[in-house]
Amino acid sequence: MIARLRGQVLEKDLERVVLDAGGVGYELMINAATSSRLPEPGGSAELHVFESAALYGGTVTLYGFSSRQEKELFLCLKEHVPSTGAKKALEYLEKASRSLPDFQSAVMQGDARVLSSVFGFTSKTAQKLLSGLKDKLGGIEVSGTQRVLREGPSSVSTMARTVEALAALGYKPSESGPAVESAAREFDGREASVEDMLRLSLKRLR
Repeated sequence: MIARLRGQVLEKDLERVVLDAGGVGYELMINAATSSRLPEPGGSAELHVFESAALYGGTVTLYGFSSRQEKELFLCLKEHVPSTGAKKALEYLEKASRSLPDFQSAVMQGDARVLSSVFGFTSKTAQKLLSGLKDKLGGIEVSGTQRVLREGPSSVSTMARTVEALAALGYKPSESGPAVESAAREFDGREASVEDMLRLSLKRLR
């Protein structure tokens, strides 16, 4: 079983990459977050790998991840979230990759509102994630520091209400979440009103 591949990037797009490792071209399915971290064709890269074999003797699909922690989270999503196959787990990981420490914290705290407002999951999916991943993420040591939740519940509440206000203006959570997160970083720990957050977020969305 292939656990890791290191080689030259031959091709890549937002969903796949081809690595030349030892003279063999391996095609791996990836998400956009992983693709953005890879060099352009000709550069060298190393990816953690998960092999998924189709049922009843079908083909084997390789999935690639930037880190061991991302692979572990992918496996948690695939194995513990109901009705989640490898492709769907990769999509969920794409959203969680906005800030893995914050995603882990939101799940462990059972905060469906943050999963929806910050990471762009639907309410139904957020509840499914909380149900499936409860008590499953504590052993995964994700790298980096919290960027969204570090300022405490009041900040999270302000962000959530800002996303709700943007929803009333017609913006989807998948659009408004990154804009609100970016606006929150500008305040660098200072108190911010919903009006201030909304003003800065709209600048990023227009």
